[in-house]
Amino acid sequence: MKTIFFSVLLCASFFASAQRFTLINNVKIFNGKDDRITTGNVLIENNLIKKISASPVIIEQSTNTIIIEGKNKFLMPGLIDAHTHMMMESMPMSAIMMSDIGYINLFAASAAEKQLLRGFTTVRDVGGASMSLKRAIDGNLVKGPRIYPSGATISQTGGHGDFGLPTDVPRDGTLSYFERNGMTIVADGADKVLMRSREQLRNGASQIKLMAGGGVASSYDPLDVAQYTEDEFKAAVSAAENWGTYVTVHAYTPKAIKAAISAGVKCIEHGQLIDESTIRLVVDKGIWLCMQPFLDDEDAIPFPAGSINRQKQLTMSNGTDTAYKLAKKYKAKLAWGTDCLFDAKLAARQGAQLSKMTKWFTPYETLKMATSVNAELLKMSGSRNPYPHALGAIEEGAYADLILVDGNPIADIKLIEKPEENFKLIMKDGIIYKNILN
Repeated sequence: MKTIFFSVLLCASFFASAQRFTLINNVKIFNGKDDRITTGNVLIENNLIKKISASPVIIEQSTNTIIIEGKNKFLMPGLIDAHTHMMMESMPMSAIMMSDIGYINLFAASAAEKQLLRGFTTVRDVGGASMSLKRAIDGNLVKGPRIYPSGATISQTGGHGDFGLPTDVPRDGTLSYFERNGMTIVADGADKVLMRSREQLRNGASQIKLMAGGGVASSYDPLDVAQYTEDEFKAAVSAAENWGTYVTVHAYTPKAIKAAISAGVKCIEHGQLIDESTIRLVVDKGIWLCMQPFLDDEDAIPFPAGSINRQKQLTMSNGTDTAYKLAKKYKAKLAWGTDCLFDAKLAARQGAQLSKMTKWFTPYETLKMATSVNAELLKMSGSRNPYPHALGAIEEGAYADLILVDGNPIADIKLIEKPEENFKLIMKDGIIYKNILN
C-alpha cells in the first residue's frame, strides 16, 4: 500500500512539473504599449510568454503541446478593470441583504466566470469580501479573473461605507450586516482606522480602500461632504506603507481629494467633480486617478426619479466630461474602471463601458489604458502584489493573459462590446478558457 501511495505521489509530482507549451501562429500583435502592430508568433511555456518571433517558431509536438493557427487575427493582452466590486457586481442589493455570505460567494463565482469570458483577465476589487473568491480562482476551483483585493472598505460613521440601519445609531459596538460579511467596516478615530486597515492586510488585501467623501449609493452623506480627518487618513497610510502597499480613496470633490492627498494617499477613485487647481495637485504629486465614464446614458437607472440618490447621481455624472478633459489636458496618471454594482445587465456591458472612453481618447489610448496602464497602477501594491510577473502586455516573461479578436479593435473599438462574437480565444495564465476559432 505504501509503495502504491508513493507511486501516485511521484506521478502527481511529474504532471505538476511537466512543461506545457502553447504556440499561437500568425497573428497581428498589439503588445498593450505601442501603437505599432506587428505580425508574428507567440510561444507560451506554462503560464508565461516565452518567445515572440516574426519568424516561424519550431516546437516539438507532444501531449503537452498545443498549436493554434491564429489566421492573421488580432492578438492583444487580456483586459484589466481597475475598479470592480466582485461580490456585488451582478447581484441586486436587495438579494445581497437577504442572503448569507456562502450564497453570495457562489453567485459571485458565477459572475466572475462571465467576466473572464468578456476578456477581463485581471481586476482590482476596491471593496468587498472577495478574498475567498480570489483564493478559489487562484486555486482553479472556479473560473475568473485575477483579483487584487482591498477587502472591506473602511468608512466613518455616516460615510459612504456606512450601510447600517437608522436605528444603529448610537452605535453600541454591534456590527451591521455588511460589516459582518466583510463588505465594509465603520471605523471612527485614528486607532480604529489603524486596526481595521491592519485587519484587511492580515486577510490578504493588496491595497487599502477608504471613503474620503460623499457617495451616490449611500444614504447618510451628501455628495459635497469630506470624510475622515488627516490623522485618520495617516493611520491607514501608515499601516499600508508598513506592509509595502498603498491607500486609495473614494472621492469626487476637490475638498475630499486634497485632504486625502495631504495625508499620503496615492490613488483617487472617481474624481468626477475635480477642478483645475486640484488636478494640478494630483499631477504634481504623482497621484493616480482611477475614473469611470459615468455619463448617465444607460437604460437601467438604479434610483427612483426625484430621490436624493438620483439627484446625487446626476450631479456626479454631469462632472464626468469636465473631469476627463482636465485629466487629459494635464496628463494625469489615469486608470480606467467600471464600478458596476448590483446589476447583471450592466455588468454584461463591461466592454461597452470601455469603448465609451473614445469620447476623450483614441481607441489605441483606450486599449492601452485598459491593459499596460492599468497594470502600472496594480504594481503600486508593491510587496503585496499577488502576481509578480508583467500584466497587461504581450512581452517575453509576461503572464500569458491573451485575447484573440476577429477584427482590429484599434480600428473599430466597438468590437470589444460583443466579446461573445468577436473574442475567438481567451487565455489566462496560459490556460485556454475559450476557443471558437474553428
